[in-house]
Amino acid sequence: MTAGRSVTVDGVLRRSARRTPARVAVRYRDRAWAYAELDDAVSRAARVLLDSGLERGDRVGAYGHNSDAYLIGFLACARAGLVHVPVNQNLTGDDLTYIVDQSGSGLVLTDPDLAGRLPAGVRTLALRDSDDSLLARLPGKDPYDGEEPRGEDLTQLLYTSGTTALPKGAMMTHRALVHEYLSAITALDLQAGDRPVHSLPLYHSAQMHVFLLPYLAVGAENVILDSPDGDEILDLIETGRADSLFAPPTVWIGLSNRPDFDSRDLSGLRKAYYGASIMPVPVLKRLKDRLPKLAFYNCFGQSEIGPLAMVLGPYEHKGRMESCGRPVMFVEARVVDENGKDVPDGERGEIVYRSPQLCEGYWDKREETEEAFRDGWFHSGDLAVRDEEGYFTVVDRVKDVINSGGVLVASRQVEDVLYSHEQVAEVAVIGLPDDRWIEAVTAVVVPRGEVTEEQLLAHAREKLPGFKAPKRVLFVAELPRNASGKILKRELREQFG
Repeated sequence: MTAGRSVTVDGVLRRSARRTPARVAVRYRDRAWAYAELDDAVSRAARVLLDSGLERGDRVGAYGHNSDAYLIGFLACARAGLVHVPVNQNLTGDDLTYIVDQSGSGLVLTDPDLAGRLPAGVRTLALRDSDDSLLARLPGKDPYDGEEPRGEDLTQLLYTSGTTALPKGAMMTHRALVHEYLSAITALDLQAGDRPVHSLPLYHSAQMHVFLLPYLAVGAENVILDSPDGDEILDLIETGRADSLFAPPTVWIGLSNRPDFDSRDLSGLRKAYYGASIMPVPVLKRLKDRLPKLAFYNCFGQSEIGPLAMVLGPYEHKGRMESCGRPVMFVEARVVDENGKDVPDGERGEIVYRSPQLCEGYWDKREETEEAFRDGWFHSGDLAVRDEEGYFTVVDRVKDVINSGGVLVASRQVEDVLYSHEQVAEVAVIGLPDDRWIEAVTAVVVPRGEVTEEQLLAHAREKLPGFKAPKRVLFVAELPRNASGKILKRELREQFG
């Protein structure tokens, strides 16, 4: 491999492998990889990919479940100079075809049970569970020892969650992601002695780039789970095999609602990270009351910035539990009005960012790139207020704000009020077309027990001014979500509009 000074994603693993070669890097099911073994597997996998006919800069889709093979496939793409395209393993049909086609993926790394969903004619390579899979080919391949990628080279297309429009592929470079890893390590107090469990899908940028890769950078021992299974997570904590957990609010809500949550010994859990969507304050209070010594970290950001942009640390929660914190090391943030001018502290505006962590724009979407990147800043689409100490509180997404009778209503405030009702398990507040109100504030509720629309309306009216209180309550069995736990309000508006 040519000598150089490039800052690369795969270099993060290489340095840890040279520093602690015999230490366990990853456990998955019954397999364990020492750092040196994992680094060697990545080099061999890079050779497999290039020998398949791929060339540097080609896009490689990744449509698989969580596994050690998924991680090796990503790092092998990085080492070989290929562009990794993680795809939500729950996508099917047109949604799946759109990302494969739009990215121009020349090969898709997949699992055998998923391969049949892919569009006809797409070239595939099984990640595992096959005699001809990526993992099965590693012993017979020489390690790749060719040209290193450069820091400015693209290494991944991170497709946005698509909660308001078609997904866009954020073009991430090696240099951008490594900057984000450093931000995550410092802001989240990631240490080599931590025992993190990774249960969120690895295609999602939060689990991969805020936790798994930064933890590999510091040399920790990582456990990868197939999915965020509550029994498995709590067993790992009780037996001392895990002391650090990241999960979106939907998983924390599920854990806190378990009948055995109060009886399990969770004293070994030291660090609790939440993010990917807004945590309802009443739920956070329940968790803190149950586990008063647990250090909670709020992680906030979006795909385009790697994705970590802000953190609220464990000693910053008191008095500001609604806040998403302050910008991390390599992020500069402002709150601006529709003309791009700074608004005074305490007033609402859109968050804009400037950072080496930012993507280079959207893959093959010039207009969307120009719209998002204006005047040297990335426009996030998040509405927030900033206080005099520099803490940001997200009010809503720009496209989720409800225009009720000409007055703008932030859905999050209404949701927090409804979450304080004991019979509300989950809630999403949306605006639906209305002849009188333009948009009627509407609550879509997953009930915990017996409750009526009028009871919830009365509860909201007690705590909110009339223009903010819901006009209707709709009951559903579950809310539509993407794999990261974000509620798909676009689907709710389409379903009930």
